Amino acid sequence: MAQGRSINQLKVGDSAQISRTITEADIRDFAKVTGDFNPIHLDQVYAEKTIFKERIAHGVLSIGLISSILGNILPGHGTIYLSQEVRFLAPVRIGDTITAKVEVIEIIPEKNRVKFRTTCTNQTGKEVVDGTAWAMPPKP
Repeated sequence: MAQGRSINQLKVGDSAQISRTITEADIRDFAKVTGDFNPIHLDQVYAEKTIFKERIAHGVLSIGLISSILGNILPGHGTIYLSQEVRFLAPVRIGDTITAKVEVIEIIPEKNRVKFRTTCTNQTGKEVVDGTAWAMPPKP
């Protein structure tokens, strides 16, 4: 498995993104793995009585796409995801195609730390997640 990019191979403005269409199975599997069985995610009758009027995906499911980018693409394999500050701006529904993006906004070479802007948008371009993350890229 190839090593990800080291701190010396990164520059402010570098970015990467992935897209995924959220499915019924994704929500069910996420609930099973995390133990989060909130009925807003799993029970249509319950969800119809909420402000969303239908089931929505777990917010943290979108953050998982950001983790995938950091760990597999930018910086990539060997990266340690240190922290995430996030705002959930809009619900993600079954069938939404979510595009997660990370962009390098700060590099601290002496601490081997990189700060990223992290966003997720849906298929209409509406931002559903906004935040920042810190990661430690792999050593050269």
